Amino acid sequence: MTSSQNAGTVPATGAARSDSLLRFALVADVVLTGANGIGYLALATVLDSFLGVRLAVQYPVGVFLTVYALWVLVVSRQENISRGAVSVIITMNVAWAVLSVATVAMDSLSATGIGNGWIVFQGLVVAAMGALQYAGLRRM
Repeated sequence: MTSSQNAGTVPATGAARSDSLLRFALVADVVLTGANGIGYLALATVLDSFLGVRLAVQYPVGVFLTVYALWVLVVSRQENISRGAVSVIITMNVAWAVLSVATVAMDSLSATGIGNGWIVFQGLVVAAMGALQYAGLRRM
């Protein structure tokens, strides 16, 4: 009898398992992107000389990343994660990764060597995040 009463909860557990990788990837994106955005805002004057990226770039990027992280958090907390929203997140992550490499290749920000290394590293992390999110989306 107990197993027949629990049978109604199995699909919900199965559904939670099918999107667990995606939820993990989205939450990791929230944490990393949010920390990065807040870091750009809180440490902009220190990072300016260290990375060689002007404050006029860091502040808008910090605001964008913080707002983006909050939006990804909202998407990740939905009971039924929107495939469309996740597709937009993946697309934005791919675009960020490509633009990071292009920015360094074109020397658009005139960053220091450490700054350029950070920009490329950040782009690679974002690309990996997008790949993990894509894998999670395919499992749903």
